[in-house]
Parts: sequence; structure tokens; C-alpha cells
Amino acid sequence: MIDIRPIGYLLGLMVMALGLMMIFPLAVDIAEGRGQWPVFMQSAILTVLVGGLVALSCRSGVRRGLSVSQAFLLTTGVWAILPLFGSLPFMLGETGLRLVDALFEAMSGMTTTGSTMLVGLDDLPKGLLLWRALLQWLGGLGIVIVALVFLPVMRVGGMQFFASEGFDTLGKVLPRVADISKGVLNVYLALTLACALIYFALGLNPFEATAHALTTISTGGFSTRDASFAAFPGAPQYVCVVFMILAGMPFVRLMQGLRGEVMPLYRDKQARAYFRWILYAVMLIVLYEFWLTGSLSEAAVRARLFNTVSIFSGTGYGDGDVTTWGHMPFVVLIVVGAIGSCTGSTGCSIKVFRYQILFAAIRDYAQLIVSPNRISVLRYSGRRVEREVIQSVTLLFTLYILTFGFFCIALELTGLTMIESVTGAWTAIFNIGPVFGERVGPTGALSAFPESAKWLMIVAMLMGRLEIVAVLVLFTPAFWRG
Repeated sequence: MIDIRPIGYLLGLMVMALGLMMIFPLAVDIAEGRGQWPVFMQSAILTVLVGGLVALSCRSGVRRGLSVSQAFLLTTGVWAILPLFGSLPFMLGETGLRLVDALFEAMSGMTTTGSTMLVGLDDLPKGLLLWRALLQWLGGLGIVIVALVFLPVMRVGGMQFFASEGFDTLGKVLPRVADISKGVLNVYLALTLACALIYFALGLNPFEATAHALTTISTGGFSTRDASFAAFPGAPQYVCVVFMILAGMPFVRLMQGLRGEVMPLYRDKQARAYFRWILYAVMLIVLYEFWLTGSLSEAAVRARLFNTVSIFSGTGYGDGDVTTWGHMPFVVLIVVGAIGSCTGSTGCSIKVFRYQILFAAIRDYAQLIVSPNRISVLRYSGRRVEREVIQSVTLLFTLYILTFGFFCIALELTGLTMIESVTGAWTAIFNIGPVFGERVGPTGALSAFPESAKWLMIVAMLMGRLEIVAVLVLFTPAFWRG
């Protein structure tokens, strides 16, 4: 049997840390004078108390290192348990959400999906708006560390390719896990600070600049406005595009760039493909608009650039109704949402690296059919790709397709229309944010969805954020036999 005490100890500490983070929205509420600060005080006390008791009770089982089975449990446990405590301010505060709606909001935040149950964001207490942004910021930071530390060890989706030597920087292996986490945090903080300062310089007030910086760098997409980023047209949207792209880059390369080593980022095959594919998608949508109308305005180009990058990176900010662009651009957006950004980033979905491996494997196999005696070695960025990596990538693609199909059907059985069920499954599994259909409010809120649909999307968001395998493996008897 698996010893769950080390997992309980770490989870308890993380729950305590989450409770302490509630001090920030509490302070904002006090400054605003809306009288909502007791909500965060109560939530913080309860969260810290429960986390502390769990950590204390499991302290006897603490030891150095975790087994692979314990890593699976810890990874899933973090994204399953922290949203429960993160939902407390939504239930106790001014919004007064029911459990399912509050948990949906918190899960959407922690998984950086960006779908919401809330309307009237412009009038909500600033503390609650900051809490939504903080949940996404914490979730984005957490998923980068999981992708760099846990998924390679757990051999999920070909991430073993990035273990140890995958993090080399011109021959030097990046140091231990603690140093990787510290390096990621430094880059994350630097990007967040830079983003907030530039937003402020471009006219956003300090609160809006901070909140949107938190949700931009985490590629989360929660906004302080019902109009989302359409409330900040012009230069702020161009800046947002730059930071969304940066947040979708491999953080290992950004760490190297922060140390002055820019060549690894320039040579990174995945990063270059990410830039190219964004460019192709934007050009395709813009040219389609020009073909239809015979003219292009700066606002039309900006809207298409902004929304395409937002969905490609999995941020999910909105600027206008993309369904009015036509069927072809809408299909392009659905496709890029299923591609996602780079591995080891705050971005979501399947990731560019896996598409590159899959396409290379298909090409290799096609050549093998034509020349059966041909000896072929699949390489990526000069390194040999082992068969185990190819099998892992292929398995993940299969699971994503099957899981997406399952949730499409399940959501439609709850009474949603086809467009609602398909885009609901798409946004939840790939952690993108927007949903389209009759029940979706003008602000993108999903409060009119049936309760069963909300529970299904909560599960789908969790599975998608942890790349499905990490969750499904917990339901196999062999896993619990150790």
C-alpha cells in the first residue's frame, strides 16, 4: 500500500500557504471599505487550521523524496483539494455562490481555464476579484513546476524526454529541483511585475494592472471587467499579446534568457514552431476577413491577433464575439485551442512539442511503408527520441480525443445544445476559457448551465490540467497495489 503521510504533510502545508495568501485580498477589502474583509478572515482561519492539522498529523511520515506513485497522488491532490478551500470566499462572500458554482469558479481559477460563473464583475468587491486572479497566478506557477519536476518522472505524455539532459544549457545541466523551482519563481515574478508596470503605464489603474498581470502571465484569463480585455483597447492589447506569448514559452528557456543566455531559446525547435503556428493562424484569419470585406482596419486586425493568441496560449481573454467572424476562422480557433502552447509553460492543451513528435512519427512511418528496409532514427532538436516517448505521446493524443468525445456526449445529455456541449468540453479539457451557445451570457458566464454540466466540467478541467493520465492512473487497481 502507498504511504499517504508524506502526501498529506505536503498537501497540508500547501493548504496553509493558500490560507495565508488570503491576507492579500483581505487587505484590499479593508482598503476599499466594502465590509467584506471578514469573509477572507474566516476563510483564512479555517484553511490554515485544517491545513496545519493535516500537516501535523502526517509529519511522522515525512521522508526525503517521493515515489512515482506518491507523485501521482500529490499532483492530483493539489488540484483537487486546493480549489475546495479556494472556493470558500465565493460561498461566504458577496457572491454567495452555491457549492457547485463556487467550486467551478475556484477550479477554473486553479487550472487557469478562465470560464466563470460570475456576472457583474465591474461591481464586485476588489478583494474577491483579486482572489480570482491570485488563484490563477498560483495555478499557473504550480503547473510549470509540475511540468518541469513531476511529469518527467511520472513519464506522462512524453515528458520523460525533458528529464535531466533535456534542461541542459549549452552543456550544463540545470541544478536540483529546489533550484529549478526557485528559477521558475524568479522568472514568473519578473514577468508579472513587468506586465503590471507596463499595463499601468498604458492607462490601467493599479488594481486592474495588477489583477490582469496575474491572469496574463498565468494564461488564466480572469478579468476584473465583464467586457474582459475589450475594456482596454489599443496598446494594452498589443502588450497583452506579447506577454501571453511569453507565458506560453518553455520556462526553462526563459530562465536561461534571464541569465543572459538567449541562444537556447532561439534554437529551441518547439519555441520556433510556436511562433510560426501563431503567425500562420493569425494570417489565415486576417486574410479571410480581407477576402470577405475587401478591406482591413487596425481594430479588426488587432481583434483577430488578440483573440487568436489568447486562445492559442489558453489565456481565454475576449475582445468581441469571434463567432461573427465566420465559420472558417471559428474552426481555426477551435484547432489552435486544441494545440496549445509549449511544454513547461503556464499554457494548456496538448502542447506544440507533442504535435511535432506525432507529425515526425507519422512521417517516419509513412517512409517506412515505402521503404521497408530503411533504418530510421527519429530525432528532435538533435536528440534521439526513444520509442517509449513516441508511445507516450501517442497514448496522450488518444486519451485527449476519447476524453473530449466522452465529455461532448455527456454534456449534451445534460440538456446542452451541440455547440454548448462541444465548446464546453473543448474549453474544459483544453483549459481555454470561452464557451459559446444560447445559455452562455453576454459576459461569457455559465451560470445558466445545468448543475450536472457544471460538475462534469469541473472534472474535465481537472483532468485536462493534469494531462489526463495523471488522473486516470489513480483508478487502476495496480496503482494502489504499489
